[in-house]
Amino acid sequence: MRGEAAAVLASLLAVVLAGAATPARSQPLVADLSRHLIAITANFDGTEVLLFGTVERGADVVVVVRGPPETAVVRRKTRTLGVWLNTESARFAEVPSFYAVAATGVVEDLLPAAVRARHRIGVEHLDLVPTEPLAAAEADAFRDGLVRNKRRTGLYPVSPAPVRFVGGGLFRTTVAFPANVRPGRYAVEVFDVRDGAITAAQQSALIITKVGVEARLSDFARSEAPFYGLGAIVFAVAAGWAAATALRRT
Repeated sequence: MRGEAAAVLASLLAVVLAGAATPARSQPLVADLSRHLIAITANFDGTEVLLFGTVERGADVVVVVRGPPETAVVRRKTRTLGVWLNTESARFAEVPSFYAVAATGVVEDLLPAAVRARHRIGVEHLDLVPTEPLAAAEADAFRDGLVRNKRRTGLYPVSPAPVRFVGGGLFRTTVAFPANVRPGRYAVEVFDVRDGAITAAQQSALIITKVGVEARLSDFARSEAPFYGLGAIVFAVAAGWAAATALRRT
C-alpha cells in the first residue's frame, strides 16, 4: 500500500512539474493512472484506479474507459404455453466489455452531440450494430437490451463519475472496476474540453490480467477445452455423490 502511495505521489509530482513548464513549452493536458496493471486473483472482488492530471485553467475534463471488445448475444424471452422461453436473439460484434465515463460536469452540457458521436462519448454513441440485418425497431430493442444487461452486471455504469479539481488545474477521479471485469487491455482516454470542443486528448493503457490459480485454470480451459469440460462434469458428479452420501449418513 505504501509503495502504491509513493508511486502516486511521484507521478503527481511529475504532472505538476509538467504543468508548471513555461507557457511556450507547456502541455494543455497531462494525465496518468495510479497503476497500469490490475491482477485478478482467486479472492478478487473488484478494485478502483485513481486517474489524475492537470489542465490549463478554465478547461473541463471528460474521461472515457473502454474494455477489450467482445461478441455479445442478446436473447428475447416470450411466453409460450405458460412458459418463458428464449425465442429470438441478436449477436453484436466488437462490443466494449466495459465502458465508463467521468466528467467535470454534465457531458451533454460540455460537448454537443456531434462531437460526442465522433469520439464515441456516451453509451448512446457506441457502434452497437447487430451482425445480422434487422428492422430498425428490432435492432434498437436488442441494443437497449444489451446495454441493460451490461448495466445490470455493473460493466456499464449508469451515471458518469465526477472529475474533481483539487487546486488550480489539478484534477482527479476514480474508476471503479467490478469483480466480473474481463481481463485484457483497457483504453483510458482523457479529453481537454473548452467551449464545446475537444482541444487536447491523451490515451493511456490499463492491463487487467489473471494471476495464480485463476490464470492457470483459465489457460487450461482455453487450451484443453474438452478435458476441462470433462473434469468439470466429473467434479460435479463427485460433489453430488459426496453430498448425497453425507445426507444418508445423517
